[in-house]
Amino acid sequence: MLFHLVKKDLILAKKYLLVMLIFAVVAPIFFYSKLRFSNGSFASFLITVLFMEYILFNMVSMQEDKYGGSALLCTTPYTRNGVIKAKYLYVLVIFIGCFLLYNLATAIGSSIGLARLNTYSVGIALLIISVFFGILIPIQTKFGYEKTKYIFFILIFLTPFILPAIIEWYQSTNFNINFSLSLPQTVKVWMPFVISILIGLISMIISIRIFSKKNL
Repeated sequence: MLFHLVKKDLILAKKYLLVMLIFAVVAPIFFYSKLRFSNGSFASFLITVLFMEYILFNMVSMQEDKYGGSALLCTTPYTRNGVIKAKYLYVLVIFIGCFLLYNLATAIGSSIGLARLNTYSVGIALLIISVFFGILIPIQTKFGYEKTKYIFFILIFLTPFILPAIIEWYQSTNFNINFSLSLPQTVKVWMPFVISILIGLISMIISIRIFSKKNL
């Protein structure tokens, strides 16, 4: 049933899907060409995936809010738990899609230096996405799309300006957060994925509790 709900979200966003697919390939090349520091590939991917996730997620939220989609879904065999779980699965599906298209972008933009990401960098990007949507989805579930859209829109809009500056500042200093955990390197590499899943699960449980008590 989750698959059908995710498919429903993709159909709701299909009007903009082709543009977003092109954006997912072109944007990393564009952002990288504008960034003049090492690790620009990671920043380009992260900015692109944040934009993609936010636009496509809110596209669906806006239409559901406009036509009362959540209330209608709850009159069908789909449970409230399923509706919330599908939102998190939808975010994960978009992330995977962005990652696959980013690899296509690296093939096109390799001449300017755009490079493939290693497993750890992908995990860090997923972790940041998990934190962002781990906060956004419960808040949006509680207060609705209209009341929350401006706050997160401003955050996303400022990302291309703030994030590169933060990364550049970080690289220009000798400040280094080094956790000397006595763990195998393989575990350290996959740890961001594990933390991302935990954040997603905690956020999903909170959203389910909020939605289960919500008067639709």
